[in-house]
Amino acid sequence: MTRAGIVTVVGKPNAGKSTLLNRIVGEKLAIVSDKPQSTRDRVVGIRTTDDTQMVVLDTPGLLNPRYELHRAMRTTALRALADADVIVYLADATERVPPPLEEAADLTAPPRAPVISVLNKVDALRSVERDELRALLPEARFISALNGDGVDELLAELSLVLPEGPFLYPEDEISTASVRFFVGELVRETALEQLDQEVPYSLACVVEEFREGRTPVYIRTVLYVERESQKRILIGSGGQRIRDIGRAARAKVEQLVGEPVYLDLWVKVLPNWRKSDSALRRFGYRLHDDPSS
Repeated sequence: MTRAGIVTVVGKPNAGKSTLLNRIVGEKLAIVSDKPQSTRDRVVGIRTTDDTQMVVLDTPGLLNPRYELHRAMRTTALRALADADVIVYLADATERVPPPLEEAADLTAPPRAPVISVLNKVDALRSVERDELRALLPEARFISALNGDGVDELLAELSLVLPEGPFLYPEDEISTASVRFFVGELVRETALEQLDQEVPYSLACVVEEFREGRTPVYIRTVLYVERESQKRILIGSGGQRIRDIGRAARAKVEQLVGEPVYLDLWVKVLPNWRKSDSALRRFGYRLHDDPSS
């Protein structure tokens, strides 16, 4: 008998959820950044072994919403919790004892699915600190998503919790997301790597054209910011920064699609898009008050 089900990974920003998803799947699906809130939508990864298929959901960090983008991110995380067969509540071990999931997610009732509490980044702790945390949190699992410590043991435990049943997806699939989605995420990741603190939170990336069937593959991508000053920062002196972003992003995208790529990269201003329902819908976000999303 095979087992298959949804493993939802939730936690505060920068807990290492995207790194864990990439580790579980064995491929880079979710962008990884030291800047909080880099994951804005759920990213689906699929891990299939001989008798088990895990559909792993990487979710936006749990936070107190301050504007519409935050509310859309929270909605995505809560929907992923509701969909879960098992929940991995991931916390940063360097921040010591995390709050209960109900408190971190501001839930009115405990989630339906079983919750496994996992402390990540234990490789950054001294042995005495790990021992102290184990004494305080005897039920928690200790891992390093970065170097893989404890991840195999966690996967073995998750496999036993998943319900018996047929696989949900073909065995060779590793995600349900489109190539266009991953292209947009890779471009945004590259911009995050090269930008200072002001711009990343105001940055959105949209793939507006993806033209296959010729070499190189033509991809037109627009980076949206909220203010003209941010646009100037993103473009850089004489256009140097946007050229650097384009070169680095193109290399990542070519590795993804396996072909030469012409990446046509634009920067546009869309004032206050993070606070606009219409802009968020245009960018594909699921809104908390949208029953069709």
